[in-house]
Amino acid sequence: METMTIAEATTLIAAREISPVDLTEHCLSRIEAIDGSLNSFVSVTAERARDEASAAERRMMTNSLRGKLDGIPIAHKDIFATQGIATTAHSRLLKDWVPTDDAHVVKKFAEAGTIMLGKLATHEFALGGPSFDLPWPPARNPWNRQHFTSGSSSGSAAAVGAGLVLGATASDTAGSIREPAALCGVVGIKPTYGLCSLHGVLPLAFSLDHTGVMAWTSEDCAMLLQAMAGHDSNDPASVDRQVADFASGIGRGVKRLRIGVIPQWHEDECPISPAVQRSFQDALTVWQEQGAEIIELTMPSLLDYMAATIVIMVSEAYSLHEPWMRNRFSDYGELFRDRILLGGLMSGSDYLHAQNMRRRLCTTTAAAAEKVDVIVTPSAAREAAPIGTVSKWGFLQVPGFVKPFNLTGWPAISLCSGYGEGGLPVGIQIAARPFQEPLLFRVADAFEKASELRLRRRPAAGK
Repeated sequence: METMTIAEATTLIAAREISPVDLTEHCLSRIEAIDGSLNSFVSVTAERARDEASAAERRMMTNSLRGKLDGIPIAHKDIFATQGIATTAHSRLLKDWVPTDDAHVVKKFAEAGTIMLGKLATHEFALGGPSFDLPWPPARNPWNRQHFTSGSSSGSAAAVGAGLVLGATASDTAGSIREPAALCGVVGIKPTYGLCSLHGVLPLAFSLDHTGVMAWTSEDCAMLLQAMAGHDSNDPASVDRQVADFASGIGRGVKRLRIGVIPQWHEDECPISPAVQRSFQDALTVWQEQGAEIIELTMPSLLDYMAATIVIMVSEAYSLHEPWMRNRFSDYGELFRDRILLGGLMSGSDYLHAQNMRRRLCTTTAAAAEKVDVIVTPSAAREAAPIGTVSKWGFLQVPGFVKPFNLTGWPAISLCSGYGEGGLPVGIQIAARPFQEPLLFRVADAFEKASELRLRRRPAAGK
């Protein structure tokens, strides 16, 4: 069961060839055996999971399954509110907070019949990490526990990568789904801004925040996203439109699709490691052989996207945390409080200039990508760094490839594209225009099935 995907599990459950109870017990056993060295969970809800699995098994036996996700074990990032279960944001300030209601997407997953295994580690309030001065240790990379997961969806990536869960919720403000997915060798999608509700999810920066999912394959992510997408009147940013069939492109291949690449980004502005370069080129070759056309694009500088994103993010985040920063400053971890204080140095003029730059970049990005169907970049510039070497100010020093698609609100997916130094995973990012998620899954699936990288799992015990 360790290598089972959601797509495989749902087929077996529907055929009564595997029980949700057995699948859940398998995941709980792996959590008990492995997570002590990975720290991917803040809390494990074993009793609840067993009750939900038993209910799913009864539905299975009476031919009343709720859908494809009924009986599938998942877990939620610990900024997603869970009724009656502590939601801590990995912070001392909320270590005793027990919400009285579920986040909207948590409700939707429960209604779909998923089994909740627990709450997953994050960087403090989705920004401050990896921190070693909080009530819980930081999550570790499942391919080598001495290395970083990236963040902030650190626990989600580690748990999926280690096979402790079949899927996980995650959030992404400036790369927090796609970079951990890349470094931990899993698939993670940040959908179009407004496609999935933010109601009940602790915010970092309201105009940049996205909720999404992680799983082992793009097909699995499409199934999870299908359950969580949709309009929510309680979320002012939620878009009221019909939800697409996200799996409609799975298996269709990429013949005649136009794939845009931006050499200036990874050759000049953010140089990539040899393994990332090799895997990036391999992916382009796979798609070319399948009939796709590769087209070079010229885009604005990554530094422009980064500058606007950082000013907006820290300004909005500081506005949310200012009361606690004044009264409970020392209760925050060092990394979060130092990073968030940047927002206190921003003026209203700074924020408005950043928003004006954002509008210009959105217009320029759309025009530059007019002649392609998707854009492909590396997800992260290199393999995961040793966890103890991560710089407090690294997010200001390296522009990265993920921020442009938070700033524009475009959907983007990261998937494993190979393995580099020390066997650590590397990833590629595919982005498209708003609400083109089916196209992302189509392109990602075509690469996965051609490369067979999804057949390789992490070492059983790590290092």
